[in-house]
Amino acid sequence: MRCKRLEGGKESQREGPILLMEGITKIYPTGLVANSNVTFEVREGEIHALVGENGAGKTTLMKVLFGLEKHDAGNIFVKGEQVNITSPRQAIGHGIGMVHQHFMLAPSLTVAENIVLGQEPRKGIWFDQKKAAETCIDLGKKYGLEVDPYAKIADVPVGVKQRVEILKALLRGSEILVLDEPTAVLTPQETVELFAALKALKEGGHTIIFISHKLAEVKEISDRVTVMRSGRVVGTRNTEEISIRDLSNMMVGRDVELELPRPKMSAEDRREVRLLVKDLKYVRDNKDVLKDINLQVKSGEIVGIAGIEGNGQAELVEILTGLCECHEGTIQICGEDATEKKPGEIRELGLSHIPQDRMTFGVAAEASVAENLISTRYNKPPISNGFLLNLKAIFATCLDLINKFEIKANDPKQPVNTLSGGNIQKVVVAREFSTDPEVIIANQPTRGIDIGASESIHKYLVNATENGAAVLLISADLSEVMGLSNRLLVMYEGRIVAHFPDAEAVTEEELGLYMLGVKHQEPDEIVASLMGEAG
Repeated sequence: MRCKRLEGGKESQREGPILLMEGITKIYPTGLVANSNVTFEVREGEIHALVGENGAGKTTLMKVLFGLEKHDAGNIFVKGEQVNITSPRQAIGHGIGMVHQHFMLAPSLTVAENIVLGQEPRKGIWFDQKKAAETCIDLGKKYGLEVDPYAKIADVPVGVKQRVEILKALLRGSEILVLDEPTAVLTPQETVELFAALKALKEGGHTIIFISHKLAEVKEISDRVTVMRSGRVVGTRNTEEISIRDLSNMMVGRDVELELPRPKMSAEDRREVRLLVKDLKYVRDNKDVLKDINLQVKSGEIVGIAGIEGNGQAELVEILTGLCECHEGTIQICGEDATEKKPGEIRELGLSHIPQDRMTFGVAAEASVAENLISTRYNKPPISNGFLLNLKAIFATCLDLINKFEIKANDPKQPVNTLSGGNIQKVVVAREFSTDPEVIIANQPTRGIDIGASESIHKYLVNATENGAAVLLISADLSEVMGLSNRLLVMYEGRIVAHFPDAEAVTEEELGLYMLGVKHQEPDEIVASLMGEAG
């Protein structure tokens, strides 16, 4: 039977779905079943969301579709014809494009050079720069994704880099476009622009698969949504017919608390300042990476730092945790000067750190869960008597932390890199929180983890403040940083450009303007506001 649908303002006469992945099974050599008899159907001209917890199998399924992974069973049909996709080149040949969460661009090349890479226009034997730029401009106008063709990729913001990735895929004839967490690092304004472009692509007959953890955005942009859990498809729903709560329940198999539990703290509540930073400056390659940084965090509060990544947040965290020395300014932790102290000495002052890259800086990947949990106190009782490790105490401590922080591990001896992303992050959080820290630096604490693990980590952060800890939260997720923080700071080009004493009083749209550098508060105004809070 030939189905007739109105999709994207156009009548589609295609018989059946544009994409059908039928009975897909993928088993890794370790025995892990990533996909188990998965059937995934996408209609022509729709925006179809794919959601699920980390480890649910959605990324593996898309890697199979794009030829990055080989499936063990099942079939793929594109436009009704069975296809065998074993490489990205073959996927592109079948009209499938993929924009990865971590962009695949050459930073030293221009925007136009990146877009035409592999399909370079020639003038004789030479690369035709003018023709490449014209192609880039025409493509951008056609799809509402205008970019400067001559700008270097290294110099453009993340939103432009994403546009370049999309234009690359469209130039290669992609009719089915897979977007993996496309809004993860975008400002609200950039997200609005992206959604407008996606709707225009849909109107033009393109089909989009939208992978995201942000269920509010899934509700806003998608026509249908497929939920995966534990390697299987739980179900597919019309997006307008399902609530965010029901979606989250389908994802994790239980009720999830959707409201972020902001610490209770009134503006009049004067508590001890646990972290104080004054006039911080950091220079690299004769350029001010950080300048005039002033901030303070009190016991029992969460202070959030918002900003597009690459505006000095990473360097600030490195300095606060002793991994890097500042060139000017002072840092105090619980009243003690920590400006020139090393990481171990800073830990002794009561500071704990959740790093943004858990696999590189948060855990020793090949080591066991137990070894990672005790790595910051292996030389302290009851773990050690100063000479020998107490294996019984180690085992008891680790079991207690595994249970308390709900870490899904078969055994404390299990290598930490065999856990899911959310559980690896819980290992980091359990280790850092178990020492009852005075100050917590939480840098992207829920990046790349699912809604269930995020909910747990948010609760741990708030519980820590209830026990008197001061939390500095750095997050690219605006809903997270706005929902958890008592106060908000915004960083742009290495400076603090705004301070909001009441995080509930600012909107995402206003915050986005400061993040983009469109607006800024006067430096004296910011310092006065901060000092007023410190009073």
